[in-house]
Amino acid sequence: MTRREPRAPAPDAAVYVISVAAELSGLHPQTLRSYERMGLIMPGRTGGGGRRYSHRDIELLREIASLTAGGVGIEGVRRILELEHQVAALQSRAEELQAELAATRDALRAVMSSPTTRRTDPNKLPVLRGPDPSASVVVWRRSRD
Repeated sequence: MTRREPRAPAPDAAVYVISVAAELSGLHPQTLRSYERMGLIMPGRTGGGGRRYSHRDIELLREIASLTAGGVGIEGVRRILELEHQVAALQSRAEELQAELAATRDALRAVMSSPTTRRTDPNKLPVLRGPDPSASVVVWRRSRD
């Protein structure tokens, strides 16, 4: 019979009680409660109202502790966390746009390589429609004057 290795919980799974989260983050449990009151962290809750922290929450608490130890005030920490969230959202959007651009280029290559398109004016490229019928992408070439 083979032995199954225990799997680590997902990063967002709220599994740690406050005492364990405090120990793992190096902070006092009261500090964790204070950070929650300030809105810096939002742990999960059990049916009875007990706090449960995820691995991601622990990492966030460590980051907050590092920033405050470095002399950053709570409002500065709040702003840094907001900016990090914005950067992550922008990076995600940039990846989406890059994938969309690659798909558009592939579609244009397919259209331009078809025998019927080769006979048309290369400066009159087709309008490509995406999943949203009200949106369209128009691609054109600059004239080489």
